[in-house]
Amino acid sequence: MLLIPAIDLKDGKCVRLRQGRMEDDTVFSDDPVAMARHWVERGARRLHLVDLNGAFAGEPVNGGIVKAIAKEFPGLPIQIGGGIRSPEIIEAYLAAGVQWLIIGTKAVREPDFVGEMCKRFPGHIIVGLDAKDGMVATDGWANVTDVNVIDLAKRFENDGVSSIVYTDISRDGMLQGVNVEATVRLAESMSIPVIASGGITNLDDVRNLCGVAASGIEGAITGRAIYEGTLNFEAGQQLADELTA
Repeated sequence: MLLIPAIDLKDGKCVRLRQGRMEDDTVFSDDPVAMARHWVERGARRLHLVDLNGAFAGEPVNGGIVKAIAKEFPGLPIQIGGGIRSPEIIEAYLAAGVQWLIIGTKAVREPDFVGEMCKRFPGHIIVGLDAKDGMVATDGWANVTDVNVIDLAKRFENDGVSSIVYTDISRDGMLQGVNVEATVRLAESMSIPVIASGGITNLDDVRNLCGVAASGIEGAITGRAIYEGTLNFEAGQQLADELTA
């Protein structure tokens, strides 16, 4: 199982939010490219980038930084979410060397868009589903819908997405542990991989997720924990490698 460092971009800086609130942010670096290098040097095998401004604007705002990171590490798989709402945006990111595009809000509002993009860019589309109490949330978590997350994920599985990034928004950025049960329920309901996100705090959380990785959990995104030091990234990835070898 992969541990995937998150680099969340806001106003050109690397930040973390609590429960998706733009006003509740902590700045961890003024140099996101240097932060990417930091995690690569510690053994990261994939990076998870989020254009937070883009998620709210509906189009890339920190795209230049994303492209700079992709250029700096040409062999490193990178996934980017936030403002991915047109084929032109996807094309530009792929041309810059990004591996996967994460479609979030637009996937919920216009699910047909996902199928179209999967046909046009096969193997490069991930859907990001944020949920609270099993219901999908959109618009940077500002709105909780009445759409069941498993039902929607199954639709996108049939469309041909590469994986689902699943975030429990009640846990994200709160260092309260992973919602393992909800993540397993989603993973067991489909054949494509699930990437867990939200709540990873320490090695125990890594251990707990590895214990259920066989249900279809291929990775776990980690943010605040590795920035604040409650989780040592290298130790976490080593443990994951040992437990899921």
